[in-house]
Amino acid sequence: MLPRASLAADLQFYSLAGLGQFNKPVRSVREERFKNLVEQQYDFSCGAAAVTTVLKYAYNLDVTELDVIEGMLEVSDPEIVAEKGFSLLDIRKYVQKHSLRGRGYNVEPEALDSIRIPTITLLNIKGYQHFVVLKRTIGDSVYVADPALGNRVIPRDEFIKGWNGVIFAVIGKGFDKQTVLSQSEPALTARRFMDSFSPISNSELLDFGFSHADLF
Repeated sequence: MLPRASLAADLQFYSLAGLGQFNKPVRSVREERFKNLVEQQYDFSCGAAAVTTVLKYAYNLDVTELDVIEGMLEVSDPEIVAEKGFSLLDIRKYVQKHSLRGRGYNVEPEALDSIRIPTITLLNIKGYQHFVVLKRTIGDSVYVADPALGNRVIPRDEFIKGWNGVIFAVIGKGFDKQTVLSQSEPALTARRFMDSFSPISNSELLDFGFSHADLF
């Protein structure tokens, strides 16, 4: 069996007609699964990993999961965190330290397709409350960045069954309107491909509570 490190090594390819050679980086299955996503390192840290994912890939902030855990412990009750993990209130207090704002919204299932910015939400998975980043909903597919399982596509009906109807948006200055978190892969049709990769408009951000000062 090949060593783990060799699975993601560069492969050397040769082109036709004597045009030379080129190298193409090859990702391991695990690397691809956690592409543009911070993997949680502790049982209780799905919330921290979800926050880190949003800050890193939607705001281009240089933060690690450990940075976020330490920062969130400063604004939360460690005993409650040890028992139940972090809460949305802890997350809201933490992002405020970064001059950002946290907003919670109740969303009807029919409105999932209209959510174009990455948000944090809770899923009930076999009785456990688990934070994920909701990236996009396209048709019957919900694209999530799961800190424990990686990027995955959940059937819409299955997602709704485990979802509490609440999303949490991190809003403020510096949001990347072309964030990779708003891109869903694979896109199923040409139109959905274009929708998936189109930048988020200012009007969509204003609808989510961003201010003009955040955008200009």
